[in-house]
Amino acid sequence: MDSSTVDIIKVSGTSRTAAVAGAIAGVFREQKYANVQAIGASAVNQAVKALALARDYLAEDGFNIVSIPTFVDVEIEGKARTAIRLSVEER
Repeated sequence: MDSSTVDIIKVSGTSRTAAVAGAIAGVFREQKYANVQAIGASAVNQAVKALALARDYLAEDGFNIVSIPTFVDVEIEGKARTAIRLSVEER
């Protein structure tokens, strides 16, 4: 699937883990693919915890997901930043 057609779930250091996990599971159920993006250590921490929780949610529906991390360059307020993007797909 073309990843540009998939919404990016943006995670911050203050994001609620359960809410992000629900968003990941919802997007994955609909599109069979999801992208999660985080900038900074605390945001990456929240994203990884949410992925673990989403994995449990989706396992109840028979899905076995994996995430593939990559670095992506993004522009925020005119400044270049490096983000971690976690591509979620079925194993």
